[in-house]
Amino acid sequence: MITPDVLTDYIRKTMPDALVTVTDRTGTMDHLKVSVVSAAFQGKNLLDRHRMIYQALDVPLKDGRIHALELTAKTGEET
Repeated sequence: MITPDVLTDYIRKTMPDALVTVTDRTGTMDHLKVSVVSAAFQGKNLLDRHRMIYQALDVPLKDGRIHALELTAKTGEET
């Protein structure tokens, strides 16, 4: 299990300006809906944005704390 604060910390290590929203989809805190707003996404396509988030969350994905992710990745101008 991973807490929203820990997940946010992982993302902010890669994207310090990120505004992160985490929603537990199943009540187990391993199936998550994550929304990230960051200037780091500027000029990136959707696949590259998702790759950035997956790279930031590499450790909890590999150790099983996160089983499934539903992602939203936008720049501040797109919100």
